[in-house]
Amino acid sequence: MIRLASWIIGSLVITAFVAWLISLDGTLTLEAAGYRMQPRLGVAIVLFLVVAVVVIVVWGVVRRILLAPRAMTRRTRERRKEQGVEALSDAIIALQSGEPARARTLAREAQLRLPHNQAARLLEARADLAMGDMPAAREHYRALIANESTALAALSGLYEQARVQARPEAALTFARKALVLAPQAGWAASAVFEDFVRRGQWAEAVAMVNVEAANSREERARKRRRQAVIETARAREAEIGDPLPALDHALTALKLLPDFVPAALIAARIHINRGETRKAMSLLRRIWRGTGHPDAALLYAHAQPGASAMDRLKRMGELVALPPPHRAGAMVLARAAIDAYDWDKARAALAPFAGKDATAGVASLMAEIEEGQSGDQGKAREWLARAVRAPRDPVWTADGLTSDEWEPVSPMTGKLDAFEWKVPVTATLRPASEPGLPMVQEPLAAMPLAPAGNPQ
Repeated sequence: MIRLASWIIGSLVITAFVAWLISLDGTLTLEAAGYRMQPRLGVAIVLFLVVAVVVIVVWGVVRRILLAPRAMTRRTRERRKEQGVEALSDAIIALQSGEPARARTLAREAQLRLPHNQAARLLEARADLAMGDMPAAREHYRALIANESTALAALSGLYEQARVQARPEAALTFARKALVLAPQAGWAASAVFEDFVRRGQWAEAVAMVNVEAANSREERARKRRRQAVIETARAREAEIGDPLPALDHALTALKLLPDFVPAALIAARIHINRGETRKAMSLLRRIWRGTGHPDAALLYAHAQPGASAMDRLKRMGELVALPPPHRAGAMVLARAAIDAYDWDKARAALAPFAGKDATAGVASLMAEIEEGQSGDQGKAREWLARAVRAPRDPVWTADGLTSDEWEPVSPMTGKLDAFEWKVPVTATLRPASEPGLPMVQEPLAAMPLAPAGNPQ
């Protein structure tokens, strides 16, 4: 209703304006080619406006006719572009849907319609790779390396291709080239870092970690842990041949992770071998109180070389009081008491944990106590039978493989910081001193206390 009223009012205003122009007083004299015209002033103005409108309309029609070929060309180009983008989109969907042959066909179609679009060529290379056409994929990727905008993507594709073909050295070469072009490329940095770790090139590995950006609290914590693990690996490697640098690396790791047990054990062993017993015991006390790790308690008991079994039991009593606060404390105290033939203390230490949920380690220790204290072979065999069926005790575990000592890298996957102190799901033990040689795991109870230089 409002629009109708506006249209009527506008029409009336325009009509009134035209009527006013026509009614203007005066005449206009025009002379041309011997002719003279003297229309009224208002009529002349109206005629002039009409002629102007006609000229504009005619010029618009002529201009449209003249520009028609160019417009048709532009429209054709736009339509080809739309078809190319659509083909490229369909190719991506086909590749993600597991149809590499269709994806390659669509990528080629997109290249025909988008000759300057490198994404279509990159997508065709990905499709070739998915189809197993390695020569074609390699040719596409090598061509794309020459383009600055696609070089990183091409190197990524060549890296994936080399991995598929089981060519680790070639894959590493592509990763290193990508890292030079784009230091922020995560996949390339990971590949180079994993190679350093696999080769044991710890100095290079920790240098890479040191320059990593860490913005959030989680990223900073992850960075500190990786630094600590690598420093511990360096300490572990140099512990025998070069103990002073090894001690520096271990202490650096402890500054990053104050309760990191592997670094603490290495530092304590070096202190003990250097005759710095007080430092070793102080460090081990702190680690024990912070983690309750049995390796720390076992090494604490042997901190004084040549100490008797009674001395070791007395020293263990400084760490673990009766009743023990947890199972690990009970087991290390019982182990020391058994070695000292203090059967009553060993039995008292294990009493809170020798019920129906006794672990394999507790059951084995109880078997030793029954045999050693009373000579009751029947009860000892009963406890040993329970040990076979009982839940297992924590041990250093990585990828289903157990080790008697912590190792920085999983021997199965090469992953850094894979070993965890937890209950394992397999019964394979890999001694750290004999890489690759599996053996049946023995529970803590059956293991004698280790000498001061090599705790178990």
